[in-house]
Amino acid sequence: MSLLATAMSVSMVAAGAGEAGAIAVAPAGSKPSAAGPADYFTGTVRIDAPFQAGAPARVGGATVTFEPGARTAWHTHPLGQTLIVTAGIGTVQEWGRPAQTLRPGDTVWIPPGVKHWHGARADVAMTHIAIAEAVDGSPVTWMEPVTDAQYHGR
Repeated sequence: MSLLATAMSVSMVAAGAGEAGAIAVAPAGSKPSAAGPADYFTGTVRIDAPFQAGAPARVGGATVTFEPGARTAWHTHPLGQTLIVTAGIGTVQEWGRPAQTLRPGDTVWIPPGVKHWHGARADVAMTHIAIAEAVDGSPVTWMEPVTDAQYHGR
């Protein structure tokens, strides 16, 4: 399980999620920010308010902020991923296809199993909400880092 999936799972248990029939509210600021681990991200990345629904649900996510030049490694999601851009300017790229620019208000659907990366532009930070469903406890399969040449489109 990835660090993000683990953080989401732990945070929801702490908030009381998983109790049958109980609504769980995690107050703003009740979960500390976490640094995006170097195994999965290049540059400075902050993960805030991670969430993970209890079984039988399998959806989870977080708000992720990428400082200029920061990005994910190449990765896939077993059931796809939705990104909602909330601030800044970013990039998303599917393996073998041209990169696409992301702006606040853009919503991105990444189909299951599609190898991709996303992150900030080289000169501007970007924040998005990332939502994905887990299969066997994992919402993501991490792969190799995005090289500087790939990031810069060379």
